[in-house]
Amino acid sequence: MKTYPRVLTIAGSDSGGGAGIQADIKSISATGSYAASAITAITVQNTVGVSGVHPVPVETIVGQIDAVLDDIGADAVKIGMLSSVEVVLAVRDALLKHGIDNIVLDPVMVATSGDRLIEESAVQVLSEELAPIARVLTPNIPEAEILSGMKITSQDDLPEVALRLSEAVSARGSRKVSVLMKAGHLKEEKLVDYFYNAEDGHLLELESRRVHSVNTHGTGCTLSSAFASYLAQGLSLDDAAREAKNYIARAIESGADYSIGHGHGPVNHFWNR
Repeated sequence: MKTYPRVLTIAGSDSGGGAGIQADIKSISATGSYAASAITAITVQNTVGVSGVHPVPVETIVGQIDAVLDDIGADAVKIGMLSSVEVVLAVRDALLKHGIDNIVLDPVMVATSGDRLIEESAVQVLSEELAPIARVLTPNIPEAEILSGMKITSQDDLPEVALRLSEAVSARGSRKVSVLMKAGHLKEEKLVDYFYNAEDGHLLELESRRVHSVNTHGTGCTLSSAFASYLAQGLSLDDAAREAKNYIARAIESGADYSIGHGHGPVNHFWNR
């Protein structure tokens, strides 16, 4: 019998459908893998902003993870919104128990609208306790500044930040953690993301054309989920980074001409269908 490449996404739900679990499932499906999910929080959210965050009980989050991994299994796991210290530690313990290797951690802290999605006390615990068991981190500029303590003013800063962040996180655990630095929050017209492959010790430049679009809600969720999907399919770190970058670049470009809602709309997850 044939089997699917399997990805478990652990993240919050976005009622507007553009980010979170909804974006993850679309992204994983569009890139050719099977998506299962563990919902960590229910957000009251649309394209304009987040008006409420309702955490799912920790035992229910762990129950979802166990239910999926005990039966379906996962070739990769993507982690998104984790709102509290208790949730961060519970997710870490559950994944360690199941021996999951391919973990893509998108350290979600603030929504595109500017609304905060994680408790202040959970940021340090995420950095010190969860990030070291990941294979790949995919922070945006504000998240990378918080995690690294470095100020980022241009794309020229990204290689050093990726290297420093990788070294700091790897030193807290037993594996080398790679870092994909996303340049979307910066202003250069030629958009260059940098992927530091800590396993091979080299830096990869990932270029794309900057698209001026309001439809950028859920870009981080989409990119990290695509990365996990390609790892689940057996691609190397570098190839998974290249394919994920191409997927999100095309999703942003294809979605720029659409109008959904009155704020930051979603990308076009199914541009390739």
